[in-house]
Amino acid sequence: MTTDVDAPQNRPVESTEDLVAYLRKGSKPPQEWKIGVEIEKLVVDRKSAAAASHERIQELLTQLERTGRWRGIREEGHLIALQGILSSISLEPGGQLELSGQLCPDLHCSYSNFRHHIENIVREAEPLGLAFLGLGAQPFSTLEEIAWLPKQRYRIMAPYMARTGSMGQRMMKQTAGVQVNLDYADEADCLDKIRLCLALAPLFYAWSANSPLLEGRPSGFLTIRGEIWANTDPQRSGLIHTLFEEGAGFATYMEYALDIPMYFILRDSRYVDMTREPFTFRRFMAEGFAEHRATLHDWALHLSTLFPESRLRPQLEIRSFDSLPPFLSLGFAALCKGLLYDQEATAGAWSLFKHLDRQGREKLLQDSWRQGLKTPFRKGTLRDAAGEILELARSGLKRQGKLNIEDRDETIFLDSIAEIADSGVTLAERLLAEWRGSREDKAALLLRHCGYNH
Repeated sequence: MTTDVDAPQNRPVESTEDLVAYLRKGSKPPQEWKIGVEIEKLVVDRKSAAAASHERIQELLTQLERTGRWRGIREEGHLIALQGILSSISLEPGGQLELSGQLCPDLHCSYSNFRHHIENIVREAEPLGLAFLGLGAQPFSTLEEIAWLPKQRYRIMAPYMARTGSMGQRMMKQTAGVQVNLDYADEADCLDKIRLCLALAPLFYAWSANSPLLEGRPSGFLTIRGEIWANTDPQRSGLIHTLFEEGAGFATYMEYALDIPMYFILRDSRYVDMTREPFTFRRFMAEGFAEHRATLHDWALHLSTLFPESRLRPQLEIRSFDSLPPFLSLGFAALCKGLLYDQEATAGAWSLFKHLDRQGREKLLQDSWRQGLKTPFRKGTLRDAAGEILELARSGLKRQGKLNIEDRDETIFLDSIAEIADSGVTLAERLLAEWRGSREDKAALLLRHCGYNH
């Protein structure tokens, strides 16, 4: 997701205050706040729902490039991304296709951007026998059957992740999610927002649960993606509990980031591997690495390799949603905008979750992956909390008053996810209820459940 914060590579880091200042520089007055939505989807063979090969995905990107709407970005001769005027298309390690949408003033703009994206990719994919699934994990293909995207950074990350957790390579090659990017006014506003998003992570997982399958079988989870992230790298994923402490702020996030081992730095368009031993950014600042000294560009790159449930880059990025069928993604983006761009809604949502301590937050998060909206919470379930949160978001969006050409506000995007909250039945449970028959039957079911169409 493109941000407005500049971090020139040639500017050295003089002190930790430079790092805090980089986060502070992300602050914007409310009239300049925008929203960005990053939507990943699985690229599969239309008949078998197996993960598409890298060669077939390359052919798809080549076809999109030939339309003239995109400029190809290549690395070592491989087409790895497409840059448009306002948005970009990139590939994740296992070939998942991601739209990094335009930074928009409202969701009506995001919808237009996403609708055109869908029309373009589906039109080019169909003749190639490819389809897109808004699903949180690959339904059939095994880890070994999915090739690595030939990209420098993944050649560094892949072996490191094999050492730091049991499922890091699954995360990279088999999962897909939705990220929502939002702005903040100042340090206090940023803390209120990121703390709330971390607290709401169990609800976000439960509500968007859409990854019950792995390698052809029910996984035992409604969102196996949540379980995979928990077993990726405990230092850089999960919840940041220090942000819930009294007096937390930008320096708290900086301290968290300083002590997480680095993957790499970028010099002359080449990645320099820093994973042979634990080498934190704090150590990099103090000692350097070979002939290299820490710059703000290195700090920005390091922040992009941290994967907590919500992070600062320095925009606030919310990361707890499974990949979803088209336009449900915008429903959860609307939920976040309604809650976080309205102080009354933010305060109301926090009042529902502020009682949780560290142990309670962790337990609720882990329970949500298996039980979805049926997860016990307070005197009811997360389904009850979803209903309250939905109304807070709806009120927040109404007060924001962003209208489309038909004079309808952004609450129209909440309708798709409201039905899930009302019923308490997640997308994952609906998919499992119909998961039977032949491989062809199941592939057809997946296309009905979460396939992208014109």
